[in-house]
Amino acid sequence: MENRLFDTTVQQLKYEVIKELIRAYDKGLDNGIFHDIPIKIMPGPNASLRCCVYKERAILQERLKLAMGGDPSNPNVVEVIDIACDECPVDGVFVTPACRGCISHRCVEVCPKNAISIENKHAVVDKSKCIECGKCTQACPYNAIILQKRPCVLSCKANAIKVNADKKAVIDNSKCVGCGACVYQCPFGAIADKSYILDVLDILKNSENNTKYKVYAIIAPSIVAQFDYARIEQVITGMRELGFHQVMETALGADLTLDEEADELKERGTLTTSCCRSFVKYIQINFPELVKYISSTPSPMAMAGRLIKAVDPTCKVVFVGPCTSKKFEFKQDDVKDYIDCVMSFEELQAFLDARNIDVSTLPDSALDNASYYGRIFARSGGIAEGVTALAKERGFKADPIAMSGLDECKKQLLLLKLNRSPYNFFEGMACDGGCVNGALCLRHAPKSLSDVNKYGEMAKEKTVDNSVKLYKMATGAKSENETAVPKAPGSEEAAD
Repeated sequence: MENRLFDTTVQQLKYEVIKELIRAYDKGLDNGIFHDIPIKIMPGPNASLRCCVYKERAILQERLKLAMGGDPSNPNVVEVIDIACDECPVDGVFVTPACRGCISHRCVEVCPKNAISIENKHAVVDKSKCIECGKCTQACPYNAIILQKRPCVLSCKANAIKVNADKKAVIDNSKCVGCGACVYQCPFGAIADKSYILDVLDILKNSENNTKYKVYAIIAPSIVAQFDYARIEQVITGMRELGFHQVMETALGADLTLDEEADELKERGTLTTSCCRSFVKYIQINFPELVKYISSTPSPMAMAGRLIKAVDPTCKVVFVGPCTSKKFEFKQDDVKDYIDCVMSFEELQAFLDARNIDVSTLPDSALDNASYYGRIFARSGGIAEGVTALAKERGFKADPIAMSGLDECKKQLLLLKLNRSPYNFFEGMACDGGCVNGALCLRHAPKSLSDVNKYGEMAKEKTVDNSVKLYKMATGAKSENETAVPKAPGSEEAAD
């Protein structure tokens, strides 16, 4: 299976399923897709990835269910495909052949549960006593004892994944923050995100070519690092060909979020950002005493949607981005009125290819309606940089810390909890490096960070002032029931 678009074959499989589902939708969906699509993707007769082609197809059927929205009784946007979860070694402490049978027996001495003994001059672990504290792994002078964890367990910094008696991964929804790290890190693709692509297709179809209502797409700024075979302006043209009335930058919403969070910081004194919903959820679950510091400002996605719906109240708004976090955020009570659906970059690629749109051959569409600061929200440190600049303009001092990944978030939040933090503004990103490394990106590479910086520098607007002015005009007109409201930025009418 050729993979020219993605980091992994797992992503390629997800893409193939979504692409074929969209093509089936265009022809009229029926239950035959559960037979036809797996065979088309895995024609056989020989298996290429699993023990047999029949298991490959059975797993594809489960992937197809997730592509159609997954288990409606499970509120989590991330689910485990049980049949695909069977190849990982069991977690635990293991003694490797590197054990030299030394006579110091440091591993035995440090074990708090007496779980290690020496048999035939080699260390042996009693799994019934072992608590996997890892002290023996650190004590062994030969590094002969290892603590092995499944990739999904290791990647989950929220400690929401365990392994049950059947050796299957299980997600604890009460701990899961929806960051999607397990989705990207599982080598067998046994953990996957739900897709709402059918909802997107329905929204576009029911708009009747944007005559009943207009459908807007708002793209996360991290998109600039994704489609490396085409210019971002060509991707925008391709999205217009998919049926979107207009494509706007979520970075415009980031400008608004930045403006409000700067004022909120000045008023409240200490603030944690609200941009990453997984970070917010992590605080709510693990640091409830710090909830009082969470910003009440909506995320850039919600802000952008709110602006568009202030201008065009009957429209539909679809967010296109890099993460699973937005897939649960848009259903929350404080966001659902502004965002109608969410689509990932992976799904956008599948959508374009399903409709045979080669964006690299298309002309450019202009996209310039956000500031430098709004665009660099895509990377860790972007929010902190912006709030520092605004604080200086507004006559107060911001002492920000940019926390990249949940491990760093945990460390800094603990200091805040203990009143030992020197910072007053806490930018939290669940994904290492920020949104540019979101679980549902096409690719994850160091180059992505430089791409975002270049994208920010290309912005004509260097401050958030124009975005804020537009928002106040739009919401002000709506509240006063005025008939003349400003056109959405980037539209032909606004260009006049």
